[in-house]
Amino acid sequence: MYNSSLLVIQKLLSTNAYLGHRIPTSDFQGYLYGFRNEMAIINLEKTLICLRRACNLIESIIRAKGHFLLVNTDPEYNKIVQQMAKRTNQSYINHKWIGGFLTNRKHIKNVQKHFQNFSAHSEFQDGSTSSPFDFFPHFRKMQKCFEGVMTHDIPDCLVIINANKNSMAILEANQLQIPIVSLVDSNISNRLQKLITYPIPVNDDSIQFVYLFCNLITKTVILSQSAWPLSQKPLSRGRRP
Repeated sequence: MYNSSLLVIQKLLSTNAYLGHRIPTSDFQGYLYGFRNEMAIINLEKTLICLRRACNLIESIIRAKGHFLLVNTDPEYNKIVQQMAKRTNQSYINHKWIGGFLTNRKHIKNVQKHFQNFSAHSEFQDGSTSSPFDFFPHFRKMQKCFEGVMTHDIPDCLVIINANKNSMAILEANQLQIPIVSLVDSNISNRLQKLITYPIPVNDDSIQFVYLFCNLITKTVILSQSAWPLSQKPLSRGRRP
């Protein structure tokens, strides 16, 4: 167990996951190892503990046939998150969080249906085969917000890549008492950190760590799905009923 943990920590070190900010917030102090050259150093042993807790939650959700929602608004991580969602058959949001997505589901369902119907009419009366979104850029932007959402059901958990950029998602999930797994950097506000059920202290600017984290969650999901009866295993990434 010790050797396994040491190997993981060495892997985390290689991703610069330990690098914090110059002035960490007060509530984050408990996750610090110390300071070096006036920069906060995150305690990776605590990061590893938090990662295990988060994976245990994901495992229990998937084994119970539940689902989670991936939330990311950093364009640099879009491809990583999209690939993870495809491999795990989970929903994702890679663009702007739509206010009320969780707390106003009736309205959001109507908006989603509106976009589905609108995009279905790809041919205009004049016979043009251009997409309607080519003529309404605002609709295209809104449609991107929903393109990774596979179900109208409330998720059993939110997995957030960048907490500071997704405060609205955190507030809505907290209001509905939905568990939140989120990467938290040393500059996260005390207010937000208190709302995150499963914080993972880490340098969330490290694309290497984000890739490692997504790969870890993916493996957890796939292993958890392997415990399902054969008849209930997902065959493809399709829209949920």
